[in-house]
Amino acid sequence: MLDREQLMEATAEQVAAQIRAKLQDAFEPQTISLEDDSHKHAGHGGWRPGGATHFNLRLVSRAFAGKSRVARQRAVMAALSDELASRVHALSISADAPPEAG
Repeated sequence: MLDREQLMEATAEQVAAQIRAKLQDAFEPQTISLEDDSHKHAGHGGWRPGGATHFNLRLVSRAFAGKSRVARQRAVMAALSDELASRVHALSISADAPPEAG
């Protein structure tokens, strides 16, 4: 895994791969959909050339069953604390338990 300093210099593909690996380890999800939206934020706060600054995430996992939306988002943010403290400026999170996924 890349540390915070290495994340700042990593390619968008490396950052996305690390995010997916951490989410897989933390939640054993049925579905991970991660979209790099950085190109839509060019020139805005937190944007960097090369991408990997703004992501949309859709995650479906049994780990979210019985948890509130806020608890789910906090769990995802905790799992990705290094990424959020360094390279990733914004993360839109949709986290569902399997029965809720449509």
